[in-house]
Amino acid sequence: MSASQQIVQSWEANAGNWIATIDNAELESRTMVTNNAIVNTVCGYNCTTILDIGCGEGWLTRALRKKGKQAFGVDAIAALIENAIAKDGNFYETVSYKELSNGRKLQPAAFDAAVVNFALIDKEETEALINAVPNYLVQNGLLFIQTLHPLAVASAGEYTSGWKDGSWNGMKRNFEQPYQWYFRTLEDWLQLFAAKYQLLAIKEPVNPETKKPVSVIFILQIK
Repeated sequence: MSASQQIVQSWEANAGNWIATIDNAELESRTMVTNNAIVNTVCGYNCTTILDIGCGEGWLTRALRKKGKQAFGVDAIAALIENAIAKDGNFYETVSYKELSNGRKLQPAAFDAAVVNFALIDKEETEALINAVPNYLVQNGLLFIQTLHPLAVASAGEYTSGWKDGSWNGMKRNFEQPYQWYFRTLEDWLQLFAAKYQLLAIKEPVNPETKKPVSVIFILQIK
């Protein structure tokens, strides 16, 4: 079984746990830092139609819609999309990264921006998706990516790109089927973007108590 298949199977098995975790605000780093960070960053740019890729149960899509954005969410896990639709309406669709990379049509056909929030886990699928996102955006469209800050990995072990263990560490609920996830150094992220994007800015949301960076947000524009 490939790494991407293991990731999907794990998320399918844990969809209920994930929905409950988000609904009950059980991830302190998200409620304290990263949720507001990504919402405020996206809303700080002139974009109205937004594609939320890897939207999960849809919290970010809903948050952007409440800010007046025309947001639409896609995710590979049907149970998460069903929950998102039940909460918010028909603004979500079950679509995998591979389908997006292969040119799956969406409505609307072109968005002002796309956002990927802590949802780039695999190696090859991430690379293919990053290269395919411009196909879903208007000319000079924007891509926002929030991911774990490289320093969070560097402080715990080797600072090298590669597969890491511990996908469900720190969760309060009984998550099962842990999987490996692919970590990239800052240098490798920037190399991945270089072919098709201009880097407009980098943000480093900091935990107000520890004063350490929790995540990194890349703001990119199609070349």
